[in-house]
Amino acid sequence: MATLAGMSGTDVTAMTAELSSLLPLWIGKIYQYDNATFGIRLNGEDKARHLLYIVKGVRAHLVRSLPEAPKNPSGFSMYLRKFIDGGKVLAIEQKTVERVLIISIGKGPKEFRLIIELFDEGNLILTDENYVILNALVQKRFRERDVVGGAVYSMEGQDPSLLSYDTFAEQMTADEADIVRVLATRMQLGGPTSEEICALSGVSKSMPARFATEAQLRPVYEAMIAYLARLKSGSDPVIDAKGAFPLPSVLREPKEHFPTFSAALEAWFPKPVAEAVVEAKVKLSREERIRRQQEEALVKFEKKISEAMEISEIIYAHYGEVQETIDVLAQASAKMSWQDIARVLKGADTPAAKRIVSVNPADASVVLDLGEKHRVTVFVHESLEANVGRYYQVAKKFRAKKEGALRAMQQAVVHPVKPKAHGPGKMKAKWYHRFRWMETSDGVLVIGGRNADQNEELVKKYMEGGDTFLHADVFGASVVLVKGKTERMDEAAQFAASYSRMWGSGAAAGDVIAAAPSQVSKTAESGEFVAHGSFVIRGERNYLRNVPMEVAIGVQTEPSLAVLGGTPSAIEPRCTVSVRLRPGTFEGNDVAKKVLRRLKEAVPESDQKMLKAVLHTEAVAAFVPPGGSDLVES
Repeated sequence: MATLAGMSGTDVTAMTAELSSLLPLWIGKIYQYDNATFGIRLNGEDKARHLLYIVKGVRAHLVRSLPEAPKNPSGFSMYLRKFIDGGKVLAIEQKTVERVLIISIGKGPKEFRLIIELFDEGNLILTDENYVILNALVQKRFRERDVVGGAVYSMEGQDPSLLSYDTFAEQMTADEADIVRVLATRMQLGGPTSEEICALSGVSKSMPARFATEAQLRPVYEAMIAYLARLKSGSDPVIDAKGAFPLPSVLREPKEHFPTFSAALEAWFPKPVAEAVVEAKVKLSREERIRRQQEEALVKFEKKISEAMEISEIIYAHYGEVQETIDVLAQASAKMSWQDIARVLKGADTPAAKRIVSVNPADASVVLDLGEKHRVTVFVHESLEANVGRYYQVAKKFRAKKEGALRAMQQAVVHPVKPKAHGPGKMKAKWYHRFRWMETSDGVLVIGGRNADQNEELVKKYMEGGDTFLHADVFGASVVLVKGKTERMDEAAQFAASYSRMWGSGAAAGDVIAAAPSQVSKTAESGEFVAHGSFVIRGERNYLRNVPMEVAIGVQTEPSLAVLGGTPSAIEPRCTVSVRLRPGTFEGNDVAKKVLRRLKEAVPESDQKMLKAVLHTEAVAAFVPPGGSDLVES
């Protein structure tokens, strides 16, 4: 059943069958309207056109018309066009009975798969024919899987329609819950579909599964197989009081029948924002539109306040579990990298490990599922009370916004709400952005000090057990920390060499020292002195020899707008345009201006306005190495 929250797995089953019936198809234009919505024009035989509308994490179905195409195509939509525009749709499939739609596309000698995820926050992922990820709208590492370039997209899972009765019965009776809950969770059918199957079978949904005999399980199994088969063979879509269904429910009266499930979904879900705005301009006066926007904002503010307060109560209600998580992970992070911690959690079968949904190494936080309405983000290096305080601050911020909106409405002061611009927004500021920083090709954070104070801060406050300490083999070089294990230590070493005093010497290459955090100390030998920002490395040193010095500075447009800088092999794949630097003669500020001019010349004129907020001299200068530089000619 599709509710306003989104489509279910069985809805995707019906939609897969509906789309597959239209084959053969070819990929036409691909549009991205904002960070969540996409449109794909599918061309059929005899000049037929089918318009697929996608809201990641919510829905994917055909519509009668797509919103107006954005004037400036996004970087991710351009990337998809490059690989699959004009390609032939070979198959449209579903991953087991999950909320995952997979479109297989052949273009020339190659085959690609566009994976549309409709669960949680959703995603669009492009892989090769072997499910190796080429790119994704949102790249992220989770506890149970990695959605990053080069990782393999897992197709493991159980399709209940393919189970034998014996396997079905074995799994059902192994569970402590009642029949409807086991169908919903273990068989991944969701609540409404599971209730429907119980009603069709004539078996009480509250029957404890472990005590069910063949007399109860056999009808449930046959009803499940028959229901899933009907979804695949043809449906009778309806809308009722609860939502849009591919089949009429025996539990509720349908309000309206539709010729296709897409038509039912289009009628059930709100219109796309772009269409709703156009309609509002026609029907509503300017004052009415502003009033409606203010009312909608108040609802959103109230929801944010309520959610923040509920989460703070959840933390206190699970005080022991949250405190245990903070204590254990804080101790572990002093000895292990966050990648190792995520790996250990993935293989663990303890209740404590199972409640950790995802790990976020960049800000040392984890997301917990405590069995409540909301998931909880906990920052490991902060106390439980400080974590609760974060949610109180969120509630305080939105209360202030709510009060401001109410005052404006009472005083009849008109504050037009600017429509959100299409395309990605500016990269959100992170704690490590004030240091020198980059991410390696395999997504590991590398940070370095800009001065002696930052060197001290990095070692004392941010160095953890699983990190690698890097230092160019020259006096006064920056401290560089590699935050976890990486297969591209060469990129981190080049970063450390390039952002050191070796750059100013004009040398083309230099050596870099690597050490474990346990080897780094502030304590000097007897009679010696360790300067502010410097450290002693004890024990065996690992030398990375003849590391070439070169950096790239470029403009990233997806998933957010930013100027990035660092090792060329790590930076250039993330950027639409970039410039390389080598040790040379031009002073830093002059180099920043030259790089800025080169980047602006390379950026398409249509993107200039979008990038104005991020592409400026200060942003570029932050990634220029200390000392003279020359631009490398293309």
